[in-house]
Amino acid sequence: MTAQDRRFLCFGLGYVGAAVARALAADGWAVAGTVRDPARAAPLCAAGIAVHVFSAAVPLDPAVLAGTTHILATAAPDGARDPVLAALGPAIAALPHLRWVGYLSSTAVYGDRAGAWVDESAETDPSGARGRHRLAAEEAWRDLWRHHGLPVHVFRLAGIYGPGRSVVDQLRAGTARRIVKPGQVFSRIHRDDIVRVLRASMAHPEPGAVYNVADDLPAAPEDVVAHAATLLGVPSPAAEPFAEAAAGMSPMALSFYADNRRIANARIKHELGVRLAYPTYREGLAAIVGAS
Repeated sequence: MTAQDRRFLCFGLGYVGAAVARALAADGWAVAGTVRDPARAAPLCAAGIAVHVFSAAVPLDPAVLAGTTHILATAAPDGARDPVLAALGPAIAALPHLRWVGYLSSTAVYGDRAGAWVDESAETDPSGARGRHRLAAEEAWRDLWRHHGLPVHVFRLAGIYGPGRSVVDQLRAGTARRIVKPGQVFSRIHRDDIVRVLRASMAHPEPGAVYNVADDLPAAPEDVVAHAATLLGVPSPAAEPFAEAAAGMSPMALSFYADNRRIANARIKHELGVRLAYPTYREGLAAIVGAS
């Protein structure tokens, strides 16, 4: 199959989806995707991406799916349902030429592990609604594999960062906080390494597979902030005890701090042959600083 024969459709041209779409379009693929806000279409169209508006209020004509060989779904669950499958599940299940389907999930499906390492063989045990909804969406996508034989792959992403969305940007904007919760660690993954993993999976499909997508070094959030400040040559924000900071944090932020785990990434290396460009936050942040 040549690049011209590959037709990629991304549901959700957000931070990650747009990066994947741009990379494939640059390689000659036929690329399409969806946005909720029509104002976001122009720069994506300029990159050779056919953009369609799609939301709960604006349905997508199933004819847009015709000829699609590769699908990526990045949209977050709408409560307990997946918005793409709710609108287009039967149409996707009926596509005759699909070679690869990817669903971007979250490591939140594992719940709290008191800082222990977690690989894909671990039982899922989400501790909050966000994780439960992600797990339900995962299972709905995997049902297309179980019941219809579609080549579905699930990618459980750690905390995403990259150009324009990192603690470097927060420090420059004066919004960074160094919150300290003893023993707390987070796993992370650079956006461009997510693209690398997805492309490796497209090249070597394994229908039904689940992959953790994380770098090699889970780390305390306060250490990441302090390192970024050093790279920028600016003072690190004062440490804030979590017990004091929690009162002013959003429910989403609190949900991250409710879970403590280290995400193992051996499968993407051994089964997909992925070599991370940013194996730790140190390389990733250095590249962001160096490029700006």
